[in-house]
Amino acid sequence: MKPSLAATSLPRSGIREIMELASTIPDAIHLEVGEPNFKTPEHICEAADAAVSAGFTKYTPNAGIPELRDVLVGKVRERNAIEADADQIVVTAGAVAGLFSTFAALVDPGDEVLISDPAWPNYALMLQLLGIRPVRFPLDPKQGLVPTPATIEPRITPGTKALLLNSPGNPTGAVTPRETLHELIELARTHDLWVLSDEVYDEMWFDQPPTSAALRDPDERVITFFSFSKTYSMTGWRVGYLVAAPDVVEYIIKTQEPITSCVNAPAQMAAIAAITGPQDCVTEMRDAYRSRRDLVVEILEGDEIGYVRPSGAFYVMIDIRQSEMDSVSFARKLVVDLGVATVPGTAFGPDSGSFVRVSLATASDPLREGVTRLAAAIKDWGS
Repeated sequence: MKPSLAATSLPRSGIREIMELASTIPDAIHLEVGEPNFKTPEHICEAADAAVSAGFTKYTPNAGIPELRDVLVGKVRERNAIEADADQIVVTAGAVAGLFSTFAALVDPGDEVLISDPAWPNYALMLQLLGIRPVRFPLDPKQGLVPTPATIEPRITPGTKALLLNSPGNPTGAVTPRETLHELIELARTHDLWVLSDEVYDEMWFDQPPTSAALRDPDERVITFFSFSKTYSMTGWRVGYLVAAPDVVEYIIKTQEPITSCVNAPAQMAAIAAITGPQDCVTEMRDAYRSRRDLVVEILEGDEIGYVRPSGAFYVMIDIRQSEMDSVSFARKLVVDLGVATVPGTAFGPDSGSFVRVSLATASDPLREGVTRLAAAIKDWGS
């Protein structure tokens, strides 16, 4: 007996490889993990404890409990300027499950989905599992790693069914400007494409709040994905949600049933507390990431190391071309020789090998030390 072709052909995550290597290095500085170093706020944990104590531990509706969907209507209206009803919201097991269910609902095996290079690796992994072909479009560092219609349109074919956008971006830290988003939506309208807009870092911005792709969507082709993971440091709780047209939601609920069925009940009560409770925790985390961004920028500019300035999320893409090494070799040597873990650019796309990604989701002192060692390595290892 053999495992499936889909499983055997699925590549390992480049992020996971570095994480495992770093785990063997005593006192390694971890700049590879995209996970907040903050605890989940206490009032959120207390809401989950209360739900468990009250016996709220059974199955819930596929689309989420009505109380949470109602609360999310207010959230997306007030914070994202998206007008939606409760029947347009689906609560998912993290945004990743929402994306997977949506791909399954809207795209057939053999069809194509446009994704960026660089992009979060799980996009391509999901598509491969579903037999969907990912088609990469490049992001130009000189344009801040922001997608543009000019680089996307030549890659559209009769088999293209969807365009995947991500702002604020992982791994880029890029926030797509409002006008560019509008141009991208018009491109999708011209070619009759679905637009899947991953906005899980919607609260993690440094300069100006990001614009949602759904704000110019007259024919309801945009499906927007959010998460509690980054905003409230709830990565392990696995609660996300999406907003879509009611007829699209109907099919996503159908595909979610055999994949995750529903999100666990106490976590949904915790999510209600997150949205309705004090929001100072969000501001504190955002301010900390901004401060760390500025710290990293100061080090890189002082050492004349190239980078792309992030406007959101909590990542920095650092140019390693001075080292004259490919990103995988550089990242491995950096861990083994200097005890600093970063993610090679090729983990995010085959044409992103001149970068490594550094996560700002660690405390300032180890971040300062790690980036200082990284910058020195880039200069010292080159000829």
